[in-house]
Amino acid sequence: MADTTADTAGTEGTAGAAAKKQDRKAARLAKQIGAFAKEHGGAEGHLAHIGQAGTRIVLVGTDGAWGDLVAPAYETARLAAEKAGLTLHEEFDGEFAAKVETGPYEWTRMAGIQLGGPANRAA
Repeated sequence: MADTTADTAGTEGTAGAAAKKQDRKAARLAKQIGAFAKEHGGAEGHLAHIGQAGTRIVLVGTDGAWGDLVAPAYETARLAAEKAGLTLHEEFDGEFAAKVETGPYEWTRMAGIQLGGPANRAA
């Protein structure tokens, strides 16, 4: 009978290394989430799958400012949010979206380009 102990040890070592890498990435993201929350009087978030690129962590500050971070996997994003103490919304619904404040820059970027709106520069 073949000895599979070496194969199992190699797999466990690889899995352990991957878990440590995921934990380090989550800790870095949590630090960034914390900095955003501190700068904007608190924050809430939503996790959105973006395909092979990973998972987007959408952040909305208490002051209406918003931003996002990208994690390589959903589990990493969830772990980062947990480490940062971020309140997560299951959906980016109307009530949550209403907390986002947009300004002239966002409107120009979102619609102005397609509609021939003003350039993105200070007046």
